[in-house]
Order: sequence, then C-alpha cells, then structure tokens
Amino acid sequence: MILLGTNFRLHNKRLAAALLVALMIALAACGGGAATEPPTSDETPSSTQDGATEEPSAPQENPAQEESTEANTGSDQERAGTLRVAMQPIVNIDPIAISSDSEVLVANHVYDYLVDIDHLSNPVPRLATGWNISEDGLTYTLPLAEGVTWHDGSPFSAEDVVWTFDRLRTTEGTPTFDLYANIANVEATGDLEVTFTLTNPNPFFLYDLSDNHALILKAGTTDADSNFNGTGPFVVTNYSPEDRIEMVANENYFVPDQPSLAGLDIIFFNDDTAAIEALRGGQIDLAMRMSTALFESLKEEPGIITSDVPTNGFDLIRLRSDRAPGDDPRVMQALKLATDREAILNVVQQGYGALGNDSPIGPLYDAYHDETVMPPARDIEAARALLAEAGYEDGLQLTLHTPDTGNRPDLAAVLKEQWSEIGVDVEISVEPESVYYGDDGWLEVDLGITGWGSRPYPQFYLDVMLVSDAIWNESHFSDAEFDALAATAGTTLDEAERIQAYSDIQRLLADRGPIIIPYYFAQFGAISDQFEGLNLKAFAGRTDFRTIRYLGN
Repeated sequence: MILLGTNFRLHNKRLAAALLVALMIALAACGGGAATEPPTSDETPSSTQDGATEEPSAPQENPAQEESTEANTGSDQERAGTLRVAMQPIVNIDPIAISSDSEVLVANHVYDYLVDIDHLSNPVPRLATGWNISEDGLTYTLPLAEGVTWHDGSPFSAEDVVWTFDRLRTTEGTPTFDLYANIANVEATGDLEVTFTLTNPNPFFLYDLSDNHALILKAGTTDADSNFNGTGPFVVTNYSPEDRIEMVANENYFVPDQPSLAGLDIIFFNDDTAAIEALRGGQIDLAMRMSTALFESLKEEPGIITSDVPTNGFDLIRLRSDRAPGDDPRVMQALKLATDREAILNVVQQGYGALGNDSPIGPLYDAYHDETVMPPARDIEAARALLAEAGYEDGLQLTLHTPDTGNRPDLAAVLKEQWSEIGVDVEISVEPESVYYGDDGWLEVDLGITGWGSRPYPQFYLDVMLVSDAIWNESHFSDAEFDALAATAGTTLDEAERIQAYSDIQRLLADRGPIIIPYYFAQFGAISDQFEGLNLKAFAGRTDFRTIRYLGN
C-alpha cells in the first residue's frame, strides 16, 4: 500500500463530526445514560488497497462490551510464535515518565489503558467498558471490565484507577500534571466503577484519558521504574537494558482469545539501517520506524510485507525564543523565509505525507485544518534583509541538534543547504534518540528538530508544547493571544467557535510562530510474511500486537 503525493486528504474525515456527536451524546446523557461501546478486539482494520482507510463512525450508544467485560477463561485457540520487533533502546519504564515510541510500545503491552484510541481516532473502551457523561459535561462515570487480574495474580479494581490518576495529576514536573489539572476529583463509585469530576467542560476528555502515560498501575506501586506488573496482554520475563525485553502471553488476559502470539520480544537497535538489515536477514520480524529511503528499499524484498499510513505526526524545527539569537523574532522569520517546504517534502519524504504549514493542526484533522493558511513563500532576499536588521548582516552560525531516527538527519542536511543561501552556517549535531530525549536535553538546546508522534486530536500539541506554561514548551514561546485562542479551542462546547479558534491559531503560527513544520509524515512498517494481522497505527508505539498471528511452517 503506497501513499504518494503532497496533498493527501483526510482518511478520517469525520473526526470533527465524531467529536460533535460524542458531545451531543454527552449533553443528552444523565444517570444511567448513553455509554459508548466500540469493540476492542481489533482496533486497526487493514487499509484498503488504494491506501485509504475507512472513515470513522461517530460513537454509538451501546452499553454492552461483549468482547472484554469477562475474564479470559480459556479458549480453543492455540497461541504460537514469538514476534521479534526492532525498536530503539528504552530509558524509562515507569509509564508516568515514558516518552519515546519504544517506551510506549513496551508499556502498551505490559499494561492497559482505561480508554484507548482506534485507528480512526475514536475513543474505545479497554479496561473501561463504556462511559456515561452528565448533561453539563463535568461528570464521567466509567464501568470497568470484570475478571481482570494483575500479573502478580491479585484482582484489579476501581481503586487502582483512582490511585493511578491521582498519581498522574499530582506528580509535578510530568506532562500529565498539566494535562489532568482540570480533574477536580476522581473516585471509586463501586468496586468496578470510577467517576471523574471536572472543573470545566473538556470536549476532549475521553482522548485525554487515553494519553500515552495513562496506563493503569496497581494501587500503591512503588517500583514502577524497575518492575513490570500490569494487567496487559504480555508478561515480562527478561529485561536487558542494553539488548532487549522479552515477554510471554498473559494466559489470564481478560479479553478472550487474546493475545494470539505466544511471545513478544522487543529487540533494541541504535541504528535504523542495522534494524532493517536484521529484518532482511530474519533476525527480527517487524520494524516500524525507518527513513523513507529504507522503507522504499524493502518494498520488493521477498518475504517482507510493507505498509504505510498517513499520520498527524510531524518533524518540527524550533529556535528558542528566550535567548539570543532567537530572542529577536526576525531571526526565526528569516529562517522561515529561507525554508523551501515543498522541496523538503519531495527530497526528505519522497512524496509520502503532506506539506506542512508551520502548525501542528495538520490536514488529517479535516474541519480543524485551514488549508488556506500557508507560511510566506520562500524569499531569500527578504530573509537576508531580516537577518541584517537583527544585526547579523555578516551571517550567523548555529548548531542544529537532531535525534538519529527516521528522516531527521536528512532533514537537517537539507536545512543546512537551504539556510546557507541567507548566510546561516549550520553545524549538525546528531545524537541517539534515547540520549536526545532521555535526559530532556532536547529542551535545552537553542536550535533543534523534534519528532512529534501522531495524536488523535490537535489540542494536545497546543497544551503541551506551545502555550506559555506548557511542560514541553521547547521554543519557550509566550504569546497572550495564542494562549487565549488555545484556551477557547480546548474548552468551548461550540464546535463552530472551536473551528474558528483553530483557524486563527494556524494564521498566528504561520505569521509569527516559533516553529517550522515542513511536512506531516507517513508512518512506515515492514513485517515478515510469517505473521498476519498487523494493523499499523499512526503513532507506532500504540500499534496493537494483541491480534497478530503467527503463520509459521
């Protein structure tokens, strides 16, 4: 399945409609009102042959979750095969601290989310079996699955959910501290029921419950940074930080007939090329993160099945605005004017993905993406003039920091060439991804490239990376008008008002924002033909292995 071209359109065109219908359900529900119940067994159906996926359907009223509300009491299915997956090494194993694709992937298979997100950007139950929302949008009551046990054999209960979210929302210095600041209270309203009370309405709250960090831990856990005790589909049997993490199927998993695999090994590779060679040689079975060139090289490889999906993810270039030279906005404006985004898309991405507009609100958000907004066209003379006005008429020397994964080193090389035309001399510093993000070094550098994984709704990016007090405000951007627009978009129950706020945000960022987003990338995957059932997610770490099957011979 191939997605070429610079202008792919939304494969989930009804995301905004789904959100609006979900909101209407929320406003109509009270007491034992509507519960949203999409199936949980296979969250990512296979793509169609032309590269597009099915459009999302609005959440449906269906209080029964037949596939996951009872414990897995055994089945006739025989588990077989161990899937060996190549990923970058992990640094953090405590879900509250995870950030990289690799860390999320591991945690996603050891633990469970309360609410998950499917490939169509719809919230779907996982440990929850549904949800009831009060008329005022402030109270969310979630019944929980029965028969769930922790890997240590103890029973799961609502108290575990309460403890987990209290930890997430009260631990300062974590992204969830801000994300869940709007939760006034979370309590167990039954052994298998939990109720969240919000301070202000949040139309995206179900999505927030599915945040990458929101994996449920056993109440009272003190060793999440050194031990793995989840409810998830796989149980850790060996963890070698420099090499791999090995797991076996959880025989007591609460979803019948899952997982289909007998085992799962995440094997660590610092180098993407080495991982792809291992796939070719049969030492691994699956690779999901790679450059476009490596992906292209696998498309005709015997015994390997390739797939790609459009995403909301992007590679972002930013210059810190709180110290020289970025404290003069004319410098960033010059870099914007020196950047040829279409050339970058065609050279770095080889046409996969979509053209960027310096905003995280990309075209996969359909109603929220304003296709009329684009940064000013490339203008070398205007860029030179801005640098001269800022006091750099003789040029400027900058170090561009980038992780070593995906197309980011290639992006850095193209930027170096393009910016040299305005007198900016760039030295490229490439670091292993685990090192670059592991100690928050990426937040300290003056000029850097950051790979932002795909999220199902755009408000996440605004709240964690662009509002003035955002936990990951890597550019140190602070703009009162932007903050007000972001607050409106994230709280209003009026969809038209939200759409207008997002449009205004895109215009503001294109005009004076601190970031360059040249493209929205595609997600690549390649798997041995000895397996079936891979349904690649836009955020690789959230790809679900529960239904992958070993064909073997």
